[in-house]
Amino acid sequence: MDSDLQASGIRVDRSNLARALYTSDAGLYRIAPQGVVSARTAEDVEAVVAAAIEHRVSLTARGAGTSCAGNAIGSGVILEMHRYLDAVVAVDAEAHTATVQPGVVQADLQAAAAPHGLRFGPDPSTSNRCTIGGMIGNNACGPRALGYGRTADNVVALEAVLGTGERVRLESGGAPPPSVTLDALRGLVNENLAVIRTEFGRFKRQVSGYSLEHLLPENGFDVAKFLAGTEGTLAVITEATVRLVADAPHKRMVVLGYPTMADAADDAPDILRHLPTAAEGLDRRIVDVVANQPGAGALPVLPAGDGWVFVELVDDDDEVLSRRAEALVRECAAVEGWVVDDPKIAAALWKIRADGAGLAESSLAEPAYGGWEDAAVPPERLGDYLRDFDTLLAAHGMHGLPYGHFGDGCVHCRIDFPLGKENGPERYRAFVEEAADLVGRYGGSLSGEHGDGRARSALLTRMYSSEAVALMAEVKDLLDPHGVLNPGIIVDPDPVHTQMRVPSLLTRPLTITDRRFVDEVHRCSGVGKCLAGNGSAGQVMCPSYQATGREQDSTRGRARVLQEMVGGDLIGGWDSPEVAGALDLCLSCKGCSSDCPRGVDMASYKSIVLDEAHRGRIRPRSHYMLGRLPRWGRLVTALRLGALVNAGSQNRLLGKVVRWSAGVDRRRSLPRFASKSTRRSTAVPSSPGTPVAVWVDSFTDSFEGAGLSALIDVLVDAGYAPRFVEKNACCGLTWISTGQREGARKQLSASLDVLHPIASAGIPIVGVEPSCTAVWRSDAAELLPDDERVATVAAHVFTLAEVLTKSPDWEPPDLRGVSVIAQPHCHHTSVLGWAADAALLARAGAEVRQLGGCCGLAGNFGVEKGHYETSVAVAELTLLPAVREADAGTVVLADGFSCRLQLEELAGRTAVTLAQLLASGRVDNGRSAE
Repeated sequence: MDSDLQASGIRVDRSNLARALYTSDAGLYRIAPQGVVSARTAEDVEAVVAAAIEHRVSLTARGAGTSCAGNAIGSGVILEMHRYLDAVVAVDAEAHTATVQPGVVQADLQAAAAPHGLRFGPDPSTSNRCTIGGMIGNNACGPRALGYGRTADNVVALEAVLGTGERVRLESGGAPPPSVTLDALRGLVNENLAVIRTEFGRFKRQVSGYSLEHLLPENGFDVAKFLAGTEGTLAVITEATVRLVADAPHKRMVVLGYPTMADAADDAPDILRHLPTAAEGLDRRIVDVVANQPGAGALPVLPAGDGWVFVELVDDDDEVLSRRAEALVRECAAVEGWVVDDPKIAAALWKIRADGAGLAESSLAEPAYGGWEDAAVPPERLGDYLRDFDTLLAAHGMHGLPYGHFGDGCVHCRIDFPLGKENGPERYRAFVEEAADLVGRYGGSLSGEHGDGRARSALLTRMYSSEAVALMAEVKDLLDPHGVLNPGIIVDPDPVHTQMRVPSLLTRPLTITDRRFVDEVHRCSGVGKCLAGNGSAGQVMCPSYQATGREQDSTRGRARVLQEMVGGDLIGGWDSPEVAGALDLCLSCKGCSSDCPRGVDMASYKSIVLDEAHRGRIRPRSHYMLGRLPRWGRLVTALRLGALVNAGSQNRLLGKVVRWSAGVDRRRSLPRFASKSTRRSTAVPSSPGTPVAVWVDSFTDSFEGAGLSALIDVLVDAGYAPRFVEKNACCGLTWISTGQREGARKQLSASLDVLHPIASAGIPIVGVEPSCTAVWRSDAAELLPDDERVATVAAHVFTLAEVLTKSPDWEPPDLRGVSVIAQPHCHHTSVLGWAADAALLARAGAEVRQLGGCCGLAGNFGVEKGHYETSVAVAELTLLPAVREADAGTVVLADGFSCRLQLEELAGRTAVTLAQLLASGRVDNGRSAE
């Protein structure tokens, strides 16, 4: 197969790294493929299918890999469509259609359609990373499918390669092209009209199995729509034309409260009479999960009850819309309900639903999983189904947080299946078989929008008759006669409890010796939020993937490699080249720790891996120089060698020697050392007020540009009596990032001796450098889990903005008319939170544009040899374009030492700290800085 493809310029990547990346999707299952092909053209797809047929190698087409039922994994070759086949070919505003390649992300299609006032209707929760090809494969829906239909309803035409090797163009509503295969398919359908008419297409969300109803004569033998939901088992799509819709100009939200969620579901048929575009149900369990999240703040008031339906109505006429909304409240059976006219409140309410969905799988006492994830029943039977489903959970001693698309009768639920315990797979199988029987009794569908995959295909016999199951097998045999396209899905499946990842790990050596690490890397469920663009404020994850587009550089990809390292089949150990390759471009930004719905902390995992991989061995030069930079900084400033070292680093020959010794890229400038300790050279006036300790980290103390005097001035102005922490108290950050964890523990322990007495006295400690401040709220507890002093210090270490917001009598300077581009440090955003800074600047009246993402330097990462290109590419994602577009009078705000270095070197802009901005604002309205 490889030689055949090489002749066409196509390479099958059979490396263990590539195979490890694609062993799982967002489901429960693990299957190692033989190799991976990234298709660049439709001709590539055709060639790969032909080679797979000739050599009888199974082929699984894959988009973003967000499928949660094991739909996108296989033992043969993975045909990856996401990276290159991602073009929006055309948008026809007049025809309300778009033609796209299969790897186009749904959100990118929306962005292309938006200037024409159009959108693609289906909107699954993964819309900012899932692909149109994947949506067609699974017949994806989302909450607004109630108004806009499923993906199948929006397919206009498809170009595809059948499992016979034929390349066809299929027009919805038009005659199929001349094809012996399609003629045989029509004949098969005509022979089985009774089975198809009685068992398929019974209600809207019947997604399980093949949607054979589209092939009925009365439906025009619509092969294009039929292929939606076939999960890549019959054809591989190379291009799709889809329908676009125009949103009605007016939108209104209605919130309805009921005694229970089942009572809310009982009201679904009456709600549907009012023609909503969305009707989403949830109960107290989800609301409490959201409310209990750190930083959740006050949730909007909800109507009385413990179950709710969030309804969206749209209309061309706002007055008509208001009457419709009021009629819904008046005529439904809710205990209480109201129309939400304020868009901000409506957004906050919808956020409860969105956040709850993401948190559902990580909010139970035990890990929760998909598998029985999106069953659907006719909406008129939903209430009784929910009651019986809760009874079934209780009977099996399991728990879940159900929610869903009540208007469509579709219910999502992540359940605490005991997969990591003895007999876990068997208990899983027993539950899902009974759940399938329950759905069958209600005339429902095992899947309502995610497809069957490996999780539900073996259960189809509990939903369909033997005649219907046999018919689907005949269809498979016609369109994929060699059985190469995604085998084991829908037709001839494996048992649902086999080939699961978590149960296979129970006897692995690392599971026995380091269960905590194993559990941590298996936090990643594969939903792929790390693949989404992160330019929005407050989002960081995952900068290196955004720069390279390689799966191995995503948080998910790295997690998969570490999971495979634990498994030990494809990847050896801590020091394996595959692990090193996957972690090399991780910036340790900690964006995943906050942005990932499962709280994956790849920075921590990388630190642990580096520690284990280099245990007892000579480390890279950069670990000794950059990893222990605080020691070198203290030595230089103590001996007052700053000027000499700075001059030497600027010398052409000496600069090369210094860079080589430190493992620094030759294109990088070196930061300038301060002539002496900035802490000792900064005057602190004697002032009355509340005592506050200023903790000066090693970077601030040893290098130029810290702006300490501005920090002191602002604290004095706010009514504090600041004093520097006199003794050295290093947080060990550079030791942590280079995996020298025992050294980090020693640094932290010594620093606790200094900081704990201050914190114990109730004195707030103001950190200067965000990344160092963040260590006390994240890594310190992980590294010193048994030291009770950590919690006390963490509770008393604050950012400047956090301290100032606790000063009710202090008023910020007037910064009205001042434009600010703010680049929060990654650790500031991810660990500390930038909300206090944003609120303070808003009070001051500044016009702030908060950037998302990372600056790209990220401590030692961006200066190390081999990382320069990625560092610059990350900066080019958001930061550098924003700075170039800003006028000269715009203030660039960056509290992070690394961020300021990156800006100065790559953009020639001098950024200021928050303290400098506030201090200068007292003098001249913020247009100059210290």
